[in-house]
Amino acid sequence: MRSERLTPAPFKVRNAVSRDRIALGAARAEAAMTKRPESDEDFGPRSRSEWACMLFNVTMATLMLIVASPVMLLTALLIRMTSRGPIVYTQVRVGLDRRWARTHSINERRRENLGGVPFVIYKFRSMRVDAEKDGQAVWATQGDDRTTAIGKIIRKSRIDELPQLFNVLRGDMNIVGPRPERPSIFVRLREQVDGYPLRQRVKPGITGLAQISNPYDASLDDVRRKVYFDIEYMRTQSLWTDFVIMAKTVPVMLFRIGGW
Repeated sequence: MRSERLTPAPFKVRNAVSRDRIALGAARAEAAMTKRPESDEDFGPRSRSEWACMLFNVTMATLMLIVASPVMLLTALLIRMTSRGPIVYTQVRVGLDRRWARTHSINERRRENLGGVPFVIYKFRSMRVDAEKDGQAVWATQGDDRTTAIGKIIRKSRIDELPQLFNVLRGDMNIVGPRPERPSIFVRLREQVDGYPLRQRVKPGITGLAQISNPYDASLDDVRRKVYFDIEYMRTQSLWTDFVIMAKTVPVMLFRIGGW
């Protein structure tokens, strides 16, 4: 993971509306970050029906898989033809904090408190197979030379995230929620970013308010801004909010806003 001293990489926004929306969101986040963060005891996500949420996410994920299947098949073929290695890349991420939700059983107790239940996430492979030769987790950067030719396209358009619809069907994720992080990065960010562990009090998502309001992370300040948006989402979460965020994700994908 890169140090805090690095400045955020610039990104291009293809229309004024998106640029203004992201600028406004950044201003709100900057103002919010000057306030005292909520304590672990005080904060909890807005309650909603877990059964209705599960039904909504499974239904939407199934429909999205049907609609996106031609794009996913073409992407898989192009990855296979243009670079060596697997088509789908798997990685361990930190999920829902079941200890806080008080739904854990004795069998779910972990030797180390990772902040949430680890699960395996699926992504289309966008980098070389030796992208992390030393085994250390490293944030991707703009113009990253580890990215393949096809990887550049699918990362900018977020197509590489589509296999996570299967994570939704498995119950690991929701379509909308805070983005899950790798355990080795998570344990560092929870010490460096106020309120970071609070994100684990809901299921992680493929997209979210933070993702449609900000580009990819390039520094700890970017992470802090996204935590603000994640907590704002958790305060107001509802199925209608999820639907609106899904709709707003479409132009982010089509116009490749904030990706690299």
